[in-house]
Amino acid sequence: MNKFRLVILLLLLACINNKALSQDPQFSQYYAAPLYLNPGLIGINGEGRAGINYRNQWPSIDANFETFSAWADYNFNFNSSGGIIITRDREGLAGLSSTSIGLQYAYELELNSKWIFRPGTQLSYTTRDLNFSKLTFGDQFDNTGLVNPTSAESLNSGLKVNYLDMAFGGIFFSNNLWLGGAVHNIFEPDQSLIAGDGVSSPLPRKFSLHGGYKLPLRVGSHGKGTTPDGKERSVTPSFNYRSQGKFDQLDLGVFFTLEPVILGLWYRGIPIKTVDGFSNNESIIVHMGLTKGRATFGYSYDLTISELGVNTGGAHEVSLIYNFRIGPPKPPKDVQRLRCPVPFIF
Repeated sequence: MNKFRLVILLLLLACINNKALSQDPQFSQYYAAPLYLNPGLIGINGEGRAGINYRNQWPSIDANFETFSAWADYNFNFNSSGGIIITRDREGLAGLSSTSIGLQYAYELELNSKWIFRPGTQLSYTTRDLNFSKLTFGDQFDNTGLVNPTSAESLNSGLKVNYLDMAFGGIFFSNNLWLGGAVHNIFEPDQSLIAGDGVSSPLPRKFSLHGGYKLPLRVGSHGKGTTPDGKERSVTPSFNYRSQGKFDQLDLGVFFTLEPVILGLWYRGIPIKTVDGFSNNESIIVHMGLTKGRATFGYSYDLTISELGVNTGGAHEVSLIYNFRIGPPKPPKDVQRLRCPVPFIF
């Protein structure tokens, strides 16, 4: 067994026997997964959106992690928005997986002529299980070195756990600046697969803080931010900080929007912090996106710079978002003159 499989197996066993705190999945393209990031972001484009996100982490080893999310939101009027999100996360070695469905609502408040606040909430239902048929137990090995196909282990029975949870979030924004925050896993639900044995494994609350600033670029004598034919030109520094249990992480980088092309570069880690004696440097993330009409496609790659090294295969991530409108355009409203500054996907 190489060191990468050993690391993942130890993490998996820690989750199963509830001796370690688990973490929620993450997306490098966090603004391309707005409903997953912050329920306050639903309907922020003033119309409707539908999107999918897929992430394959550490594809070069058997114990890779895959996360898939599908979502849709709609701005019913200038103040109320609703959304739905389905997320599935799976670990490849033993099929440890969770599937959740969440319903979201956000309300928009105009604080003054420059600033808007959008609080939001989510109610979700999650089912979590483990495919025990992929595990090998001690009684399957004999002195010949062969592995028997069946086991008498009582755990080999397909246990699962279901739970309800809530999340809250909100975002402040003006013409070019935004700052948002969210708290997930409010109930800290027990996600133990063997809770009947008197063992609990509460899912820690996840806190996130994210924001950025959109800097329009001057295009010739036309002005700032757009070309004569309306194509956006901007630079957008942004960040996303997460804290969950004893773990925390920071994504820090920049978007370059040269419509129809969007380029991005981020660093993930907290270099001034060490974890078990190792520097908290995780990855460098490169991103490329394309817009076509109401659709936006994004691809990103995480280059691992941690102690695990590049042999893990890093992480591949894709996103697809489509903006839509139902019925005639909404009547004008003063607040609609404030173009939301959050990057291209909004």
